[in-house]
Amino acid sequence: IIFLLIVAENNHLITLFLFILAALSDFWDGYLARKYKFETVFGEILDPIADKILLAFMLLGFTVYFNSIYIGFFGGIILSREFLISALRDYNSKNDINVTKVTFLAKIKTSVQFFTFLIYLLGIIFDNGLIILIGNLFLLIALIITLQTGIKYTVNTINFMNKT
Repeated sequence: IIFLLIVAENNHLITLFLFILAALSDFWDGYLARKYKFETVFGEILDPIADKILLAFMLLGFTVYFNSIYIGFFGGIILSREFLISALRDYNSKNDINVTKVTFLAKIKTSVQFFTFLIYLLGIIFDNGLIILIGNLFLLIALIITLQTGIKYTVNTINFMNKT
């Protein structure tokens, strides 16, 4: 996806298709696992990693494509939160603390992040600055939700540690 976005000009429809395929497979994988009770510890570990890989490459790709300090700065904050929460989850799992399990708001966060990328791709395909501006607005919304969930997980962990 990032190669097509940055290097292979005029292949943005393929980029859009691959991104939608990746995002939908992520959604359906989790949905079907929960619905049919095929959830596994391995899946709970792997799914957020896959999300972070897609997230990181899309943010990097859009930062380079648009040569955007805005996307780069917000993306850096978003990725920092993702890595912090991954570290918290690792710490918590090693100490049998269950306060960083994925919440509904965190699922909304991922959806808003991916929707933002969809908007950016549509803005590129239609060469429309207004659509890209809307993408920037959604990136701000994604940042706010991302920070909110990160703070919640961090506070939950600190509160749990203070109780013990």
